[in-house]
Amino acid sequence: MNNISFADLNLAPEILRALTESGYTVPTPIQAQAIPMVLEGCDLMAGAQTGTGKTAAFALPMLQKLLPLATPSPSPARHPVRALILVPTRELAIQVEASVKAYAKHSHLRSLVVFGGVDIKTQTPHLRTGVEILVATPGRLLDHIEQKTVQLNQVQMLVLDEADRMLDMGFMPDLKRILALLPRQRQTLMFSATFSNEIKRLSEDFLVSPKLIEVARSNATSENITQKVYLVGSAEKHALLAQLLRGSDAKQTLVFTKTKLTASRLARQLHREGFAADAIHGDKSQLERIQALDAFKQGKTSVLIATDVAARGLDIDHLPMVINYEIPSAPEDYVHRIGRTGRAGASGSAISLVSPEEEKYLFEIEKLIKTTIQREAPLTSPAPAARAPRAESRPAPRTDHHVHIRAQHTPVSKTPVHDAWFNKPYEPSVSTRVLAPPPDLPSKPKSQLPALFMRRKVSTPDAED
Repeated sequence: MNNISFADLNLAPEILRALTESGYTVPTPIQAQAIPMVLEGCDLMAGAQTGTGKTAAFALPMLQKLLPLATPSPSPARHPVRALILVPTRELAIQVEASVKAYAKHSHLRSLVVFGGVDIKTQTPHLRTGVEILVATPGRLLDHIEQKTVQLNQVQMLVLDEADRMLDMGFMPDLKRILALLPRQRQTLMFSATFSNEIKRLSEDFLVSPKLIEVARSNATSENITQKVYLVGSAEKHALLAQLLRGSDAKQTLVFTKTKLTASRLARQLHREGFAADAIHGDKSQLERIQALDAFKQGKTSVLIATDVAARGLDIDHLPMVINYEIPSAPEDYVHRIGRTGRAGASGSAISLVSPEEEKYLFEIEKLIKTTIQREAPLTSPAPAARAPRAESRPAPRTDHHVHIRAQHTPVSKTPVHDAWFNKPYEPSVSTRVLAPPPDLPSKPKSQLPALFMRRKVSTPDAED
């Protein structure tokens, strides 16, 4: 298997030509094992680390099986949808279809991608011209089905890419609706980096006697990725992030947050501090997301802040570093996040900033990947002497103020008071002592007290009446 080439996998000359032009000669382990099984026609569940070439593992045999049906005819009826690839995110849909188009460029097979976030009317004319391979997100595909702009009754192959994400993101109802429209006689493939037991049980609903491939240990991370953790308070994360970005040789860094609000805020702060930063998340239009991603790939933006919508499907050549500004609550998402670096045999670095309230998620991640991630000591301040009492010093820059994480818990000694009077114990004053009744007072003042109370009692009813 180690010395196998694409030519040994019984692929057509036009496909091999496209692979050679793309610079691919040797298949990855997942490709070497999956391609022959897909060509045999069996259902398949394939698990491999992110960045190991899963797209080619299903796209190449798919094209090989559809080649006999390819035709140069312009008639839409001669180009029905024969292969359907479902993916969870727009970015992944764009990436997968681009790969399919590149592999099929010397054939007459047509491909198209449809996803939400853009006007559906712009996609309809392309669908009506006819395509053999359709890449889609579930929601937008159902929109086209309702508008009767796509027919799925001739689909021969179904691929669920990032299958675990498809099933655990709430896509199950949409998937069942789509599956009900597909022919029963079809080949179904599931590809993902992670397969939980729950996902395997759910897969029984639409796979028939599937074969299982797990090239690497399930839910493992790439050995090419150096993983580190900084235990840091939430308030110090921004300063530590800025210091890591300034001290890194990485020209591009992908930073992950849990929420869209944090992503936007962080991008604005970094931009004010001189970083070429931008954000990508679900609240941005599809055009804005594509523009931000293209600027990052072209090097115009050095820091891209992203939510988990970008954890799947970002394919950036030689991305050197990923930083988890906030670690995900789902440990599988960690695997996909850091899988953006260390791709195709390259080395990469993954750094996580973990606050005390996030440590429970860190333990779940380590349990999933069966690895203890290296803890790094907090970065030291370049000028420790600058940390003087606040009342006597100017405010330190954000970076220096937040880097000493443990210094916040150090008790600050009180400034001594030089006037000895303030340090004397309390003694009651003369006026206070006079107020206390002496023990041998005469009884006359005491006899007047009932009279006073008597007069108040007499006047009270009159006032209320």
